[in-house]
Amino acid sequence: MTSQVSSPAEQADGSDGTDAAVVGEQRKPGGTKDVRRLDRVIIRFAGDSGDGMQLTGDRFTSETASFGNDLSTLPNFPAEIRAPAGTLPGVSSFQLHFADHDILTPGDAPNVLVAMNPAALKANIGDVPRGAEIIVNTDEFSKRAMQKVGYAASPLEDGSLDGYQIHPVPLTTLTVEALKDFDLTRKEAERSKNMFALGLLSWMYHRPTEGTERFLKAKFAKKPDIAAANLAAFRAGWNFGETTEDFAVSYEVAPAAKAFPVGTYRNISGNLALAYGLIAASRQADLPLFLGSYPITPASDILHELSRHKNFGVRTFQAEDEIAGIGAALGAAFGGSLAVTTTSGPGVALKSETIGLAVSLELPLLVVDIQRGGPSTGLPTKTEQADLLQAMFGRNGEAPLPIVAPRTPADCFDAALEAARIALTYRTPVMLLSDGYLANGSEPWRIPELDELPDLAVQFAQGPNHTLEDGSEVFWPYLRDPQTLARPWAVPGTPGLEHRIGGIEKQDGTGNISYDPANHDFMVRVRQAKIDGIDVPDVEVDDPHGARTLVLGWGSTYGPITAAVRRLRAAGEAIAQAHLRHLNPFPKNLGTVLKAYDKVVVPEMNLGQLATLIRARYLVDARSYNQVNGMPFKAEQLASALKEAIDG
Repeated sequence: MTSQVSSPAEQADGSDGTDAAVVGEQRKPGGTKDVRRLDRVIIRFAGDSGDGMQLTGDRFTSETASFGNDLSTLPNFPAEIRAPAGTLPGVSSFQLHFADHDILTPGDAPNVLVAMNPAALKANIGDVPRGAEIIVNTDEFSKRAMQKVGYAASPLEDGSLDGYQIHPVPLTTLTVEALKDFDLTRKEAERSKNMFALGLLSWMYHRPTEGTERFLKAKFAKKPDIAAANLAAFRAGWNFGETTEDFAVSYEVAPAAKAFPVGTYRNISGNLALAYGLIAASRQADLPLFLGSYPITPASDILHELSRHKNFGVRTFQAEDEIAGIGAALGAAFGGSLAVTTTSGPGVALKSETIGLAVSLELPLLVVDIQRGGPSTGLPTKTEQADLLQAMFGRNGEAPLPIVAPRTPADCFDAALEAARIALTYRTPVMLLSDGYLANGSEPWRIPELDELPDLAVQFAQGPNHTLEDGSEVFWPYLRDPQTLARPWAVPGTPGLEHRIGGIEKQDGTGNISYDPANHDFMVRVRQAKIDGIDVPDVEVDDPHGARTLVLGWGSTYGPITAAVRRLRAAGEAIAQAHLRHLNPFPKNLGTVLKAYDKVVVPEMNLGQLATLIRARYLVDARSYNQVNGMPFKAEQLASALKEAIDG
């Protein structure tokens, strides 16, 4: 029997809520356990950095994507390669929000926490709302392990968790028992406890299992005994959920059939989408792709992924340092490649002189900055948006360059294509500002058709382009296109196109070295005019109710801002929203848009960098709402701040 309780549309926020809404309940035929239908669920896996929480979360996410739910993820892991076991700094977690409707964030707080040890429980319990379910690996709650994180008594026995639905499960013991027939040491068997937990959660939420089983067989193809052990642990977890009396209810979250346009979808992370976007750009431009890079968190995945695609004409060069990486990339740009260098904030600082050289040479170069917490080494595995002013001004002299920022993990694909379009059309380095939240987070992505991709074809210089007074024809490397102000792109070795390059100021047209003050003034202004004249789309404003308050965002704040705006509108508030992809130059209609509202609020994961630019450029009293704790905004947090702005 099924009884209708509520529907997703009847929820207060309409999306990205904290609590999962029950939309139906039924008894399994021939069984004793209830099945409840939910509209959304937020699960967080947490454990030691060696417990495989990222792998567990990734596999659960992949099966959820194949099932057809909309989803958003938030991996969160320590900066240390191997933090001390059982300590708070060593806790690694993976949060997944999946639903039967359109969602935008990984969720504010988990409905279910899987805590593999006391450190995982203590580090995450503050985020878990009362009434939520907590699955605890009781085997790890030894006196020593609890004392290591400051528990004077067991939280499983002292009443501190009475407000939660606690499921004490001896995960380690059950895993070892399930693998007793395998020729494994106890330590080796214990490593599969994450697969036991994954099997249990897969049963609880009716996730498909075939993909995970194929994954384990492929991952451990050269170690069939390990593959078999992980499969056995995974199936044992599923069977435990089916048979134990502690889990009387399982849950179903229907596919998000109405959330997606028709097409072929896959789950994708921001870094993977960005890598695919770069490959697509090189194919659309019919240019070889060259990546010159030095490994740095959280950008390294792009280097790893691109290195797998030599069949698409991709060449990857892992340099000895950041400066060598961009130097090689700039050389590849001079040689006629679609050139890219990837890094994070500290690496951008090291690359700044060569970025300035690229501005002076006016060559297409993509500089991908996956922002992280700073300054200096800062918080390597945490997210931040604090490199905007560095991207805008972080070079000596007047060295302007365009800045593009994706707003979701899947949007990183389109942002890469847009950055390539600008670089190739206007012969300029372009900064692409992603961040750790987008890089590691994932969501469904519709694979585009080839005819949907932009034409990025370029025309190299073929011969002389200027006639001197004596009638002789010559090649001038700085003779500009009258529409784009781009200079010709001459591939080295082309007969008759020999020209001088370097960092010293060039003479307009000829490209010869020039110390003439008037020429320098002209070249500085024309390089700025080229950036100012880049054709970018107008900013779109979502304002269905004629609001007086506008919330303006950029980059990865899109999801939390949009979720907060949905909550406010569902509560009867009028608020407008606009989001920037192009940060230099700004869209031409931005000033008009800003002046149309009484209040402008700019949420950022920094101390107000976009707001500073907006105030300076448009003389608008933009109000900052800032957070720099290494984590993305929560929708409820933003909704409260925006409500105060509306009422203030």
